[in-house]
Amino acid sequence: MSNNKNEHQPVLIKEVIDHLSPKSGQSYLDLTAGYGGHSQAVLDITKAPSEMVLIDRDKQAVEALNQRFAGTPVQIQHSDYLSALQALNNTDKKFDMILADLGVSSPHLDDAKRGFSFKLAGPLDMRMDRTQEKQAEHLVNNLGESQLADILSKYGQEPKARQIAHAIISSRPVADTESLAAIIAKTVGWRARRAKTHPATKSFQALRIAVNDELEQLEQALPLISQILAPGGRMAVISFHSLEDRLVKQFLADKAGNRYDSEMTLLTKKPITASRDEIVSNPRARSAKLRAAAKK
Repeated sequence: MSNNKNEHQPVLIKEVIDHLSPKSGQSYLDLTAGYGGHSQAVLDITKAPSEMVLIDRDKQAVEALNQRFAGTPVQIQHSDYLSALQALNNTDKKFDMILADLGVSSPHLDDAKRGFSFKLAGPLDMRMDRTQEKQAEHLVNNLGESQLADILSKYGQEPKARQIAHAIISSRPVADTESLAAIIAKTVGWRARRAKTHPATKSFQALRIAVNDELEQLEQALPLISQILAPGGRMAVISFHSLEDRLVKQFLADKAGNRYDSEMTLLTKKPITASRDEIVSNPRARSAKLRAAAKK
């Protein structure tokens, strides 16, 4: 095993396998394949690389996937998952298993140049796909106060969104992540010894969601996932904050309700969370929630 501190550890991998229940020869679609941990675990069981399609919007992850699965017929695509699903829905292809792990990978957070972390000084970037134009710097230094406050409130559930937005605008231009985190900490009045989480956590989450259109993509993608799931096929979604989990919970409740015409069967009455042992070895798993369903 690599000792690289930036190596991404896939979360809830045992639970994903338990709920997707892969069988030999089955097809698998990973909408956020990342560095291939979940995909490898599935492939070890299915032994069907030609039936595996891996999607990721981050070019760095795609390069890692190409390296990991080099010499195999695994299909790897550089795309956001909504665009990939729209394209797949124009074909006759159906999948036995579909996974979407919505989390930010460790290499994203640990690479200062990506701008995701308030702990590291870096550019205000936060793009999953670095070919897109919109990045955090545009939002932080160009939006009006009410627009910025709405993003912090809606996507970060930040109770001091208005005060933070005002402080950011008063401090423009904001140069980097370190400066932004300091502005937020000063505004909130945080003291390190008293707080469990950094005061910039919610605001950075909100900006990242806005930059990458994460909730809009998820809301549009969920119906498409169910459409390309084969009869008897299983889907699983791992979310990392309540806004995502709420969308997934509501969608699955609608599709798997107690009705004669329901399309799916719930496999998780409550979200599956990481074990204590996993959280100790991978602290980023502590907020992960897995929900799964099977198509009738």
